[in-house]
Amino acid sequence: MSYSTEGTSLQSKNHYHILDGLRGIAALSVVVFHYLEWIYPDFTKSFIGHGFLAVDFFFCLSGFVIAYAYDSRFLLMGPRAFFASRLIRLHPLVVAGTVIGLAGLLINPLAGHTEAYSIPTLALIFVSSLLLIPLPIMEERGFNLFGLNAPSWSLFWEYIANILYAFILVRLSRRVLGILLLPAAAGIIWVSYRAGNLLGGWNGSTFADGGIRMAYSFLAGLFIFRSGWIIKNKLGFIVLSLLLASAFMTSGIAKNGLVESLLVLVYFPLLVALGAGSTLSGSLQKLCVFLGKISYPLYMTHYAFIWWFGNYYTTQNPSRGQLFLVVGIGTIAMVFFAWLVMFFYDEPLRNFLNRKRKEKFLPIEKVKSSAIE
Repeated sequence: MSYSTEGTSLQSKNHYHILDGLRGIAALSVVVFHYLEWIYPDFTKSFIGHGFLAVDFFFCLSGFVIAYAYDSRFLLMGPRAFFASRLIRLHPLVVAGTVIGLAGLLINPLAGHTEAYSIPTLALIFVSSLLLIPLPIMEERGFNLFGLNAPSWSLFWEYIANILYAFILVRLSRRVLGILLLPAAAGIIWVSYRAGNLLGGWNGSTFADGGIRMAYSFLAGLFIFRSGWIIKNKLGFIVLSLLLASAFMTSGIAKNGLVESLLVLVYFPLLVALGAGSTLSGSLQKLCVFLGKISYPLYMTHYAFIWWFGNYYTTQNPSRGQLFLVVGIGTIAMVFFAWLVMFFYDEPLRNFLNRKRKEKFLPIEKVKSSAIE
């Protein structure tokens, strides 16, 4: 999953609560999709078979929020402060997901994959995952780019997007972004035509597909913000969350390559524009805030338990009724576990690191601001 919530922490700016809530809906959809992947290897037979497209929604949302948070102040910050800010926001959970993934591999009660790897090999896999260096060598895990925590593949591309933003995209006009969207859209269409879907990007053989998926959606998010395409509406969080969830339930209704391309090229950018322009009632604001906060921890900590579920499913042959209970209770448990990680690890660590970052970079920003004035 790709995430960018830095902009919503800025005290001087409005907070897009509905976009936070939609991010949480997308993260929950990813979790359910990953459960059902084991039950329905053919994703077109799953009721949420297009759950993997949540990553494309994340990329689009990330482009929008990065532009919202940094376009107006990047020159004051400079690349170093920007990268420090992004690393503090993203990397603690990259580390947590890797540690949880290793623990899940070592203590999985229903599998014993660790004997296939020497200690030096496991150490290499672990360090590569910590540093977000793709290493697709775990055969029994489908040659995931990051065998210990599969969702990290989208974080790899999120980091690439952030680097491109800092050195190139932040300086580009809306018109140039619009031009760049054309070949990026062509790339989406080409991938969906070649593969028949947009599922790729997570393993070694589909590595480039991830870059193409990131390129279009991240650029689209930037373009929406810089074009001011925030569509004022009264749909609200409930309607917009249903519209988003319905997109993940479109697998198998028609040619998937065409449907997925339309969702990524048109529908998700439209939802971002609508979410940014919609109104939110007070009773739902707390829910959206919670969903937004929990979305990234949930995305980055759930997959070790998905492997446990997969081993349970393949070795125990549970009934449909048992599966319904396991998936339901398991999803709730994953949300609670993600909250624990967020509350006791991620937020305290980020708060500490942000204090250190401000001590180092804030005086520099003030000097630059005075010079400009």
